[in-house]
Amino acid sequence: MTIIGARPQIIKAAAISRAIETHYKGQVEELIVHTGQHYDENMSAVFFRELGIPEPFAQLSIGSSSHGKQTGAMLDGLEQLMIEHKPDAVIVYGDTNSTLAGALAASKIHIPVVHVEAGLRSYNKAMPEEINRIMTDHVSTLLYSPTRQGIDNLKTEGFSINSNTDVPATFDHPRVYHCGDIMYDNSLHFSEIAERTSTILKTCECEGKPYILCTVHRNTNTDDPVRLNAIFEGLTEIALQRRLTVIVPLHPRTKKYLEQTASASLMQKINESGLIRFIEPVGFLDMIRLEQQAVLIVTDSGGVQKEAFFFRKPCVVLRDQTEWVELIETSAAVLTGADKDKLVQSVNRFLDHPLSDANYPAIFGKGNAAEFICKTIVEALA
Repeated sequence: MTIIGARPQIIKAAAISRAIETHYKGQVEELIVHTGQHYDENMSAVFFRELGIPEPFAQLSIGSSSHGKQTGAMLDGLEQLMIEHKPDAVIVYGDTNSTLAGALAASKIHIPVVHVEAGLRSYNKAMPEEINRIMTDHVSTLLYSPTRQGIDNLKTEGFSINSNTDVPATFDHPRVYHCGDIMYDNSLHFSEIAERTSTILKTCECEGKPYILCTVHRNTNTDDPVRLNAIFEGLTEIALQRRLTVIVPLHPRTKKYLEQTASASLMQKINESGLIRFIEPVGFLDMIRLEQQAVLIVTDSGGVQKEAFFFRKPCVVLRDQTEWVELIETSAAVLTGADKDKLVQSVNRFLDHPLSDANYPAIFGKGNAAEFICKTIVEALA
């Protein structure tokens, strides 16, 4: 049983579904459950169609709410489905409330939990995602880390890191794997398709023109008027300084809070500049195409940080910490938080001093993580 609830998880699940269909169709049956944590046509349903993922066999339609209410509703719905369908394992991805709910529901009724993207740490427990990561790892039976840093983090927390397959993998004796990143699998698989089929550059009137791509969705940025205004003040200043278009696929939350809290002077500057271009949320293929052609990416998304790295684009991260510390260590990305001056300075530095191949070492595997995950699940749990 695969648990998904947010758009990035749909994308990650695509790699596993593709590996099952290609290599393990006779050995693995996958039941996909969408919790509905984040759901609308543009942000979820279109992804199933364009990525070729099987439609969910169950949709809980939980929707947005407080952490406790949302997670509790997911726990109740997921537990009922697990009791009814008795899966041999439950796969969860990343660090959302859907991840935590799926892991808790399964572990409490003794179904092995498979955590893809295990071991990631920002070392900031004020972030709800950090709590979700830690809790999920510690109730999982099979843990798949995309990077060596993730393995080291798990070792520090007391996990045994060894390749002894004679001892059965259980709740009390979990098995940890370094597998590479399934998002790298997807970027390799879909980049050529995006280049061939996406029309987003034409739609945005930016084909052959330089532009910055920006995404803002994290509630620490959107729900704080000071931070949100600072980010868009910085983007506007950059656009005017460099005469560069900034394309912003506008997350529903970001749109809502911009309309409610952005200062009149900021909105006037944005409108008069003509360089900040808000567009509707885009599908994965269109997003890949926008990333491929951008001169630089500004984001608070964990997934987009990595995709910037995959496509060798410098990345300014609108967060104070990141779970992808490797990106900062290579200098391919820089943390600025919502500090306007740091944002402007970092963008200018990247634009004035282009990065080299040395800034993009092969730290996310070879693009075969999903196949490895499926193979080892079958070996460990069959």
